[in-house]
Amino acid sequence: RIFSFLDVVTLCRCAQVSRAWNVLALDGSNWQRIDLFDFQRDIEGRVVENISKRCGGFLRKLSLRGCLGVGDNALRTFAQNCRNIEVLNLNGCTKITDATCTSLSKFCSKLRHLDLASCTSITNLSLKALSEGCPLLEQLIISWCDQVTKDGIQALVRGCGGLRGLSLKGCTQLEDEALKFIGAHCPELVTLNLQTCLQITDEGLITICRGCHKLQSLCASGCSNITDAILNALGQNCPRLRILEVARCSQLTDVGFTTLARNCHELEKMDLEECVQITDSTLIQLSIHCPRLQVLSLSHCELITDDGIRHLGNGACAHDRLEVIELDNCPLITDASLEHLKSCHSLERIELYDCQQITRAGIKRLRTHLPNIKVHAYFAPVTPPPSVGGSRQRFCRCCIIL
Repeated sequence: RIFSFLDVVTLCRCAQVSRAWNVLALDGSNWQRIDLFDFQRDIEGRVVENISKRCGGFLRKLSLRGCLGVGDNALRTFAQNCRNIEVLNLNGCTKITDATCTSLSKFCSKLRHLDLASCTSITNLSLKALSEGCPLLEQLIISWCDQVTKDGIQALVRGCGGLRGLSLKGCTQLEDEALKFIGAHCPELVTLNLQTCLQITDEGLITICRGCHKLQSLCASGCSNITDAILNALGQNCPRLRILEVARCSQLTDVGFTTLARNCHELEKMDLEECVQITDSTLIQLSIHCPRLQVLSLSHCELITDDGIRHLGNGACAHDRLEVIELDNCPLITDASLEHLKSCHSLERIELYDCQQITRAGIKRLRTHLPNIKVHAYFAPVTPPPSVGGSRQRFCRCCIIL
């Protein structure tokens, strides 16, 4: 009973105390949840095979994140022995191929969460196999599996209609057609990551909004083709939205964010970095309609001014919700913005890199009101004046370094 509370490292130490403890510590019932990340440099396939034989049907959760030495053969043995596995993390196990997913499909029908991020040999065949053998799948991460296309997504969603979380980050071959399949077959979807899926446009994402009304988290950062039509669709169809990441989506404007803010009152985190067209108008709408806002990134939003921050600092989220605000490269921001934020008692971090009008004195005054806040700023060395009567060009220290 006591051993059942111990982690992997402690169990291994206990197993060396005596023969009796060895039997107890290595009993499969103590190994229901295993994370081998601490051993990633040493783990080889035989270790996974041994663990699977010891744990058998007891094992429910296994993380092999970063275990570069584990391949298809070891995972086939694992799948055969651990048929009750529900959560499996193979993030960064670069040796595995479609053969692993075939094994999981054949033996692990209870699988609910699977992480295959950076397993770059994975293709559409893996998704087809998972669709056929793992109907309970709820969370799938295939970030940076850039061989996956719309055909794989089509096969996946037909058999795994209960998907609640799907990460397709860096799957650069995906087009709008793939999103149409998701929108049509995954009504339970809550989380979707499409970061750097460069071919995605409004057409595909609107289909997601219309078919996935339970959506709470959407990352479309780097999808530079999308416009305000997406924000309108989210506002009209996804009222539960909590997280929106649209960094580097430079076509989005105040008009779209106004519709979004007026309809999605549960927003908690927004990444609007390099949404270069937005102005204080967006901040005014967020301050009025989004009382739960905790994290807001406005880096490189060069039209934001102190007035927008003033509204935010007086907004419903300011006093006990707002925790992080990022204002890197906002050239119009001055010390006045810091004054507007001093009543944000929950504020934990503020980013001010390359805000040329922010001073050390302004930061010091902010810290008198928020002593525990982390302020990240940079002040370039002062450019020395040209030497009197000299013709030689002078440079500041930054220029010398560059």
